[in-house]
Amino acid sequence: MYMILQNLLSDRKSGPIFACFGPYHLIYLAVIFGVILAVILLLKNKSATARSHAVTAALYVAAGLYAADFFLMPFAYGGIDVEKLPFHACTATCVLCVLARHNRFLGKFKDQFILLGLLTNLIYVLYPAGVGWYLVHPLSYRVWQTLLYHGAMTAFGLFSLCFGEVRLEWKKCPRDLGFLCVMTAWALLGNTLYNGLGGRFFNWFFVVRDPFYILPETVAPFVMPLVMVAVMFTGEVLIRAVYHLVKRIRVKH
Repeated sequence: MYMILQNLLSDRKSGPIFACFGPYHLIYLAVIFGVILAVILLLKNKSATARSHAVTAALYVAAGLYAADFFLMPFAYGGIDVEKLPFHACTATCVLCVLARHNRFLGKFKDQFILLGLLTNLIYVLYPAGVGWYLVHPLSYRVWQTLLYHGAMTAFGLFSLCFGEVRLEWKKCPRDLGFLCVMTAWALLGNTLYNGLGGRFFNWFFVVRDPFYILPETVAPFVMPLVMVAVMFTGEVLIRAVYHLVKRIRVKH
């Protein structure tokens, strides 16, 4: 059984290679956003219960893919990859969104969890550099699991906005900023604890090294936390602006 799963899930190096913005990446994008758009159009006139079920389903599909990954990684990669721990916003927000549904205190911040989760997962779906680095076949487990997970989280965020699960009020922007500071501190903790483990270097939430290598490595750890908070907050403000613009257009029509 081990050999069967290893053969199915391990990286495939022969044949076409997955690359960012290559034909296979575009196919994945078409499938992911095609499904999201189809669900939104199908449910836009359905009951609130049906729409709520779609939001819940997208979240738990993502959570299921994330949880299952820890059991399948030993077959795919020969062990559990520490980098998959929830110190990136993409994965941390999934865990927090699930917990927020069962914890009254965390539930107060679900808008912040969903908003950051949508932003970061959308960015990764559009630019999955972490997958492209491995130069593997487009149907390798590493590729489809990662893109489906981030796609499901993107769907969850978009469904939450479109189906009224959250209402992005401008007055809650300070909460966005506060959560970004907490997320940055959490990522710094992860990087501090795990960097050097097995000779590996992690850069969760990109707070200890500039991913574009513009800043020197000696300077980046002091600057990148501020840069990430500023960039992510700007992105969240833009999402809020688009959200309110769409609402105004819908009211006029």
